[in-house]
Amino acid sequence: MSTVLRYVLPACICALLAACTALTPPPALTPPAPAAALPAPPWHAQGARVLQIVPQQSLLTITVRRSGPLARLGHDHVIASHTLQGTVAPALGRTEFQFRLDELSVDEEGLRQAAGLTTTPSADAIAGTRHNMLVRVLDAERYPVVHIAARREAGSKVLQADITLHGVTRTVPVPTEIVEAADGSKLEASGKVLLKQSDFGITPFAILGGAMAVQDQMELAFRITATAEEKLSVPGSGASPAR
Repeated sequence: MSTVLRYVLPACICALLAACTALTPPPALTPPAPAAALPAPPWHAQGARVLQIVPQQSLLTITVRRSGPLARLGHDHVIASHTLQGTVAPALGRTEFQFRLDELSVDEEGLRQAAGLTTTPSADAIAGTRHNMLVRVLDAERYPVVHIAARREAGSKVLQADITLHGVTRTVPVPTEIVEAADGSKLEASGKVLLKQSDFGITPFAILGGAMAVQDQMELAFRITATAEEKLSVPGSGASPAR
């Protein structure tokens, strides 16, 4: 084998495997069992005003980045939920919400641009990434829902968030900007935090013995709008706003 082939052939093989691209379409996912509707938290009974999260005006994203010696052949990814369901009690400094993993989108072009990601994965790569994420990494059939319950002290800009993912709950401080309407009828909250997949018992995706992998650290960012007017659930969502 010539010197050129010795180096070019392995590179070509790696390129075919890059970016979670499947050479054949991934098998269809088994639909997870419907997630139970989010029950009303105990603090609903305290008499404070409760606002409903508006899914259509809210967004949660998770950005994961590539690693390993062959990282240049892969892609970073943005995963998003547009179906947050839950409630906020501003006077109590409490919120509780959840979203389904099988409703997550992967690599929406606008979100990739907003995150500053420069590569462009193919449609097959995106489909392969979503399948690997739900089946091989998150085990979405067994753990279909991510649940977040958060609280803050009066005047604080840091939420203490109990995040339940993959059957594991971790309490994480989350710096948060909160803007409330003067009449209390609307609240907007935004923030971001770095998390580790391994803290939730998740093994980051890797191939080729780790030569191409996903970093353990991921960035979770959110923008939530909640109003006094109850909104209908997003079509297709297994959860409904608490009442």
